[in-house]
Amino acid sequence: MRLITWNVNRRVSVLDAQAAALATRAPDVVALQEVTSRSWPLWRGALADAGLPHAICSLDTAHAARTPATRRRTGVAIATCEPLEPVEPIPVPWPETTLAAGIGGTVVHTAHVPNAANGWIKPHTLAALRVGLGERTGPRVLCGDFNTPRRESPDGSVISFARDSRGRLRPERGEPWDAAELGIVPGLRELGFADAFRAVHGYAQREPSWVWRHGGGWRLDHVFAAGLVVHDAVYHHAWREGGLSDHSPLEADLRRARG
Repeated sequence: MRLITWNVNRRVSVLDAQAAALATRAPDVVALQEVTSRSWPLWRGALADAGLPHAICSLDTAHAARTPATRRRTGVAIATCEPLEPVEPIPVPWPETTLAAGIGGTVVHTAHVPNAANGWIKPHTLAALRVGLGERTGPRVLCGDFNTPRRESPDGSVISFARDSRGRLRPERGEPWDAAELGIVPGLRELGFADAFRAVHGYAQREPSWVWRHGGGWRLDHVFAAGLVVHDAVYHHAWREGGLSDHSPLEADLRRARG
């Protein structure tokens, strides 16, 4: 399974170019974040043209629950080259931020975790994802934009956004926020999940997938796999640098584990 996850940043003006870039990689599964009610019909057609005719979007099922809607205008989507089976998504505070589908015996979950500007919705979402994954079994993938971590060191240690730039815990966030972020990166390995990119490349490379204009950035976009072998994983930074999105997509090649 070749899977690409990408926060497309609501950029309808370059949607055709985004879809064309995806098509060049011949993915089996695409997971998108920051899809809107305006862009989703366009994405359905573009994905079908790219060989991914089977597609679902969280906005089709979660729209009625989007309260308040002022900052909640985006959803997530999954598209596949083969028929998919909708799966009950993991319950999170904002239901339009997650989606799940069964594809060839593997369940793919995608999520767009709200950033810290949304307050405690962020750690509550991360904690809910971890609990939900722990209650499910079988080959499964969690991918998307998680807005974490703040920093990864060459020795594999991780600092969350519950801490400031010097690593000091912010009093207004505290241990619960810190634990929620670390429960995903790197904590999902405790549930048998491999961080696809780190499994292939280790921690020598920083590889920010979102970058400030003045330099620096964070690796916010991830693929985690359980019951699957990671054969390769790569960020397509050129797509971000070319203005297709403010996030680099992550491509991962996964195979079912034997036994």
